[in-house]
Amino acid sequence: MSKAFRIILLAQMLILASFQLQAQTTSDTFSSDFRNWVKVIGSDEFGGRKPMTPYETKTIGYLAGEFRSLGLEPAFEGSYFQTVKEISTVVSMPEKGIPVKTSGGLVRLSSPDDIMVWTTRGTDKVVFDKAEYVFCGFGIDAPQYGWNDFDGVDVKGKIVIAMVNDPGFYDSTLFRGRNMTYFGRWIYKLEQAQKLGAAGCLILHNEAAAGYGWHVCVNGHLESNLALYDEATGNLDELGLRGWLNENACRRLFEKAGVDYDQALASAKKPGFKAVPLNARSSFTMKVRYEVGETCNVGAVLPGTDLKDECLVFSAHWDHFGYGKPDESDDCIYNGAADNGSGLAAILMIAKKLQDLPAPRRSILFLASTSEESGLFGSQYYCEHPVFPMEKTATCINFDCIAPAPLAHDVVILGGGESDLDRHILSAAAAQGRYVVFDDDNTDGWFFRSDHWNFVRKGVPAVVIKAGKNLVNPDKPNKYPQSSWYHKPNDEYRDDWDIEGAIANVNLMFSVGLNLVY
Repeated sequence: MSKAFRIILLAQMLILASFQLQAQTTSDTFSSDFRNWVKVIGSDEFGGRKPMTPYETKTIGYLAGEFRSLGLEPAFEGSYFQTVKEISTVVSMPEKGIPVKTSGGLVRLSSPDDIMVWTTRGTDKVVFDKAEYVFCGFGIDAPQYGWNDFDGVDVKGKIVIAMVNDPGFYDSTLFRGRNMTYFGRWIYKLEQAQKLGAAGCLILHNEAAAGYGWHVCVNGHLESNLALYDEATGNLDELGLRGWLNENACRRLFEKAGVDYDQALASAKKPGFKAVPLNARSSFTMKVRYEVGETCNVGAVLPGTDLKDECLVFSAHWDHFGYGKPDESDDCIYNGAADNGSGLAAILMIAKKLQDLPAPRRSILFLASTSEESGLFGSQYYCEHPVFPMEKTATCINFDCIAPAPLAHDVVILGGGESDLDRHILSAAAAQGRYVVFDDDNTDGWFFRSDHWNFVRKGVPAVVIKAGKNLVNPDKPNKYPQSSWYHKPNDEYRDDWDIEGAIANVNLMFSVGLNLVY
């Protein structure tokens, strides 16, 4: 290393040290910028940001313009946009619901009260001819935990019913206890049913085990449903039926089929469970309107210097649900201000802060991904077609639903203990006078429910930061807790949002990022 380079490096380190101290506080300007970005992105003008609608064009154009104004370069071969081919499907159910013939008589499963179903196939119809139902417990095959709900049963051509979450939710000695594994995610259960050749899979909803109410299942799939599209297969090799099954409807179905509902679920929660074939069959046709189209990830890069071929990713998904079922005030726009206008505001704020710093050693990628709400599809596509190889991606710092949030003494982290990120987080929190809780009570599986998870599956370190619980001012709790707006039309920006905790968390993860790129 030359003397001149050492002088330059020392100067950069001094500047960085000074700026890391500044990173722990935020000026009124940055707080104002954060609010303005959320207010704009979450406004009715953006129509709920549904991919593959005219509101996508407006959204991604706005984000690209913001990245450009902040001096960031296009990430994708001269473009801010990475095209992702997807299929959009709308299913029409039989008018009287899905008929299920059981040993005890006919049961009809009606949408949306009993069942919410969709398909990802590129076809005009999906036909079921005397398809049998089988209850497969949690729908898990996990040899590492000594668990196989499919042992001794053939589900090919059948409709699998699988409980949400995993056995650890009910028995702390099983799996990872209250810390949900990926086997608990409903997406895994669909993947496993497809792998075994099932005709369909219905996830048995339970509010406590899922971490959200039935309205989330309904609102997430009431309108068009999106999925990645394989031109070679037309997605015809995927499950014909995907869906959520309401508890009350499932109890009715089991009882008509001569199965004790409570006993069957209790048995499923214990080791050695054997799948229960139901004396129940369905014959029906599900009509499908589908469209194959394109949606886009939006990406921008701040190029590095001597390690420019390596990168750090700051990410946040831009999509939400668009227009959907109206609430009690007849509002039908799912604005997604908190989810995830707040995350987008976080990465834009970080990009603006970086304008005052010298060029980083590693490059920094800002990724605004599409179709997170549909199944993390935008980030999945990026991880399969990355700008920087996964092995040269230092970490993914992802922001999702970070505001509103009051300031707290604690910093809650999911996914701690898995990488070298821990020490950087502990240091950054200490600089703010706060402490870290590496929370292992991941009962709702949040660690698997946002875009960083696709990076983790590729071996890239990542954690999830959540709002703290030990409030600095306990007399002023959050006026808008997540349970009051999550996946509802009232997820709108309000001037009385408390964002002090959110800003502190952005600054904390910004400081972590600085340690990784300089």
